[in-house]
Amino acid sequence: MVSKIDKKAMRARRHVRVRAKISGTPERPRLNVFRSNANIYAQIIDDVNGVTLVSANTLEKDFEGSTGNCEAAKKVGTVLAERAKAKGITQVIFDRGGYVYHGRVAAVADGAREGGLEF
Repeated sequence: MVSKIDKKAMRARRHVRVRAKISGTPERPRLNVFRSNANIYAQIIDDVNGVTLVSANTLEKDFEGSTGNCEAAKKVGTVLAERAKAKGITQVIFDRGGYVYHGRVAAVADGAREGGLEF
């Protein structure tokens, strides 16, 4: 009998491996990315204090256009970078969340870089 691979569990295991090496500090917080089929979410997190400093996603009221493509992901990255710069955050550590650095995840990173974040 052939067993089916549980993709969610595999992603969760990859994410745990990545999180063992990456941690956000108040000086250099962690930029976390989560993607669902329909939307994309990004947060800047201070893991020492356990606080989300800035967040952006495609579910916000002022977000216009399609929500599940690379264009939308890039917009989320630029909006996140603008909000982070307003709070005085310029350097972050990128956490791809167990996803492959490709497509929408890479688009969020490109948008954040264009917005002025360094990583």
